[in-house]
Amino acid sequence: MPTVLYRMSQYLRSRLTGWRRPLVLVLFLFPTSWLAMWLAEPENQITDPANYWWYFLVTSATVGYGDFFPMSAAGHAVGAYVIVGGIVTLTLLFTQMADYLQAVRGKRMRGTTQLDLTGHVVILGYTPGRTEKIVAELTTEGRHRIALCAWDEVTQNPLPDEAAVVFVRGELTHADVMTRACIGRARTALIDGRDDNETLAIAVAVDHERPDIHLVAALRDMRRREQLGYVNPRVQCVQWHMPFLLAEEVSDPGITEVYNDLMSAGGHGNTYSFRVPQGFPHATFGDCQVHFGRTLAATLVAVRTGEELLVSPPWDQQLDEGTVLYYLAGERIDPSRVAAAG
Repeated sequence: MPTVLYRMSQYLRSRLTGWRRPLVLVLFLFPTSWLAMWLAEPENQITDPANYWWYFLVTSATVGYGDFFPMSAAGHAVGAYVIVGGIVTLTLLFTQMADYLQAVRGKRMRGTTQLDLTGHVVILGYTPGRTEKIVAELTTEGRHRIALCAWDEVTQNPLPDEAAVVFVRGELTHADVMTRACIGRARTALIDGRDDNETLAIAVAVDHERPDIHLVAALRDMRRREQLGYVNPRVQCVQWHMPFLLAEEVSDPGITEVYNDLMSAGGHGNTYSFRVPQGFPHATFGDCQVHFGRTLAATLVAVRTGEELLVSPPWDQQLDEGTVLYYLAGERIDPSRVAAAG
């Protein structure tokens, strides 16, 4: 029997590959061992087909429950044949499984597999250091799955330790990359090209694949925003050197428009300051917030007490003389109106 098994294993090794090896070995072992057992112990209930499959399984796996067992020396030899054959089969099976899992992991690391994601964020472009900052911002709250798409020169997943990040490699303007990154089911696409021309080209490809996606583009020259608007009028353009703002726009769509309004002259939400005078009638931040909102159509956002700046402080924050208040309003409010009792 050992000689037969050895020759059979050599044949399988040379002729059969992959999952066929353990399959063929099992299909050979089961009928030959059953026939040998029936010849060795024809009266033993172990040879009943309803029992033998169970005996074959537990014996080849070397578990051996003992509910069925051979009694004769010839039967013991058949049992040894099953055990050795089972060990060979399991070895081939587990080796194939390990090879398969390693191949799948290798493909994932190389970014060549088809992803299966929905409601995720697709980042198109990779810049060492910078992309890590964006990903760190996006994964802080644990809300986002990220498909990171990079060019062919990025040969492996640059963020292998980020559980929320999966990798796609290829030409970023090609439909194949869009398909593998599941852009059709994505929540947001963040385009971070190597230059503004490439960002524009990628935007065209994304818009062709998914016109209604929330599209965010990092630009070096904000004057290119008009050209991107021709591609998709809803695209949100952010300065390339502001990765935190890119991440905020991805997480909270429309926040870029708020920032642009706040930072532009003549916007609807310009920021002004007011120093609390002696005898100010509003003793806490909450009282002052109500006064600003109801009476002055403004929004109080922060206070500075000495060297400490408190953005959105608690409502019971005391406002002592000399405290600086920062508020949003369409225009600067006359200090006498701010200091009024309201």
